[in-house]
This record gives sequence, structure tokens and C-alpha cells, in this order.
Amino acid sequence: MGNSAQEKGLPYVPDCYLVPMADRPNLAPSVANIPVIDLAKMPDTHHRSTLISQLSDACRRLGFFQIVNHGISESVMEGALKCSFEYFKLPGEEKTKLMSNDVFKPVRYGTSMKDGVDSIQYWRVFLKHYAYPLHSWTPFWPHNPPDYRKKMGKYCSEVRRVALELMGAITESLGLGSDYLGNRMEEGMQVMAVNCYPPCPEPEVALGLPPHSDYSCLTILLQSLQGLEILDKEDGNWKVVPELHGALQVHVGDHLEVLSNGRYKSVVHRATLNSDKTRVSITSLHSLGMDDVMGAAMELVDNQNPLQYKESSFRDFLDFLSSTDISGGKRFIDTIRLEK
Repeated sequence: MGNSAQEKGLPYVPDCYLVPMADRPNLAPSVANIPVIDLAKMPDTHHRSTLISQLSDACRRLGFFQIVNHGISESVMEGALKCSFEYFKLPGEEKTKLMSNDVFKPVRYGTSMKDGVDSIQYWRVFLKHYAYPLHSWTPFWPHNPPDYRKKMGKYCSEVRRVALELMGAITESLGLGSDYLGNRMEEGMQVMAVNCYPPCPEPEVALGLPPHSDYSCLTILLQSLQGLEILDKEDGNWKVVPELHGALQVHVGDHLEVLSNGRYKSVVHRATLNSDKTRVSITSLHSLGMDDVMGAAMELVDNQNPLQYKESSFRDFLDFLSSTDISGGKRFIDTIRLEK
């Protein structure tokens, strides 16, 4: 194991992991009422309009939904989770070969958010790596476990196909048409964040990840156990995302909020912990290219809906991340909002 507290299996939570009282999780949270969208209807023109209105409603109401019949087989999802668990079980010195605090590094291992830098540390370890184009990046991924590249690579290419289909349906739901972004998503970034949340002796005083929204257009998440919580916009309460076998979770990210000129809002979420099980989540973040700038669709800007955001790129987000302590609740989207 590594040398962070969460990897040592300590019987207590060190002070640097304690989150402020107001941010502490409820060990019996209420369950979020999450829309479940059946993608089997996607190709069928008769059902597609129902699907598009369900997407529109989910993106507007919560910025979050679950998808079923997405076409990724159980064995591909299980394979990705299994090789992730195996990676985190490797000896510390094997994982620290990839250790870095440099958020610009395309393949890196770390603990918390930024090790030892943030005012509060988080009870997670992670592996982040770029995944598109796959053949360009897999040679830099971990050698161990031996089947990691193959199994994770298979999942990456499948989840990317789903993300591109969904993004087309979402731009259609905004009235922009499914080809609105052309091949900009197709040629964009796919970043994988493979998160491991070891058992925590006092899950009521710490978090795996602080409240944040993703910079991406879309994030698709596969989790081994429940533990993801979202902030319900309607009542301002944290709610746990229910476990639905075989489903994937989809987040609206900041750049989709920008594209929609605020019609769709990125979802604020956090990772909670439990005392006896390790939880792994595989997050696939989909955005435009590193320097491709996302702005609001001008078709969605008028006198009633003035322009709400400055343009920004994935690189701008990385600059923000490298210079900001996000445990204070600062969000990238707040830095690009135009003054009313």
C-alpha cells in the first residue's frame, strides 16, 4: 500500500482529512429521484422524440441522469472495474512511479486532490489518464496489472461511443440539431479518472471528494458501489444516487452549461465513504480539444436570455485547477460567469 492515511488502514481519521461540520455527510442520506433513460430507444425515430424530451428534462432539472441499455456489456464494465481494483492493490512503490501533482500530466497517480497542498485532504487515491486517441496514450498507462491496458482500453472506446451519441441527442434537445458541434467532440478529449475510496474508520467526518462540478461537456461514471451524492437543486439537500444494476451515471459538465447558455446546469456532486468496503469509480470525462474554446450557442442568446458565460477551454480549466484549492468550494464555472 502507499503512504497516505487512506492507504495505511489507520483506525482513526487524521485531522487534515476532517471536513467542516456544515459539509459533513449524513450516514443515512435520502435517495435522489434520478431519471433513468433507456438508450435502446435512441435509433428508433418513433421513440427518439420521447428520449430527447426526457434528456431535456433531466439536464434542466438535475443536470444528472442514469442510462440503461447503453450497449456496453456487463463483461466489459466488470473487466474495467476488476483491473482498477487490481491496480490499487499494487505495492505503493509500483503506483508512485506515476505519482505527480502536475495537473497537465497526461498520466498520473495521486492521493486526495493535490497531495499535501490543499487545506483539507480527501480520502481517495486516483489514477488519471488520457484515453483518446487510444493508441497514442495506452503505451503510457500502467504496465501492471498486465491486462489493465486491454480491459480499460476496451471500456474507454465503448464509453466514448456512448458519450458521442448522447452529446448529439443533447444538442438536439437544445434545438440545435444533433450535428451542432460537428466533429469537435469526435476530435476532443477523453480523460479517465479512476478513483479508489478505501474504507474509512469515520465516514461521517471525511469525504472522498469535495463538492464540485466537472469541467467537461459530459461525464459518464461507472461505480462499484453507491457513494456518489448529488446536490438536489430543488431543495438544496445532498442525496445519494441509488444503485441500479448495469446502469451508468451521466453528469452535465460546466462546458455543457456554457453551451446551453445556462439552460442546463452542471451538477454539483461529491464522493462519500463507507467504513468497510473499498469503492472504485471509473469516470470518463468528455470535452472539446485541449485548446478548442467552448462558448454559448448564439442561437440560445437573445434579449430574454443574455449571454451568461465567457468562452473557455480545457486548458483554462487545468490552469484553474493548478492554482486553486477547490476544497473551499470554488468552481471553475464561477470564474467564467459574466456579471449580470
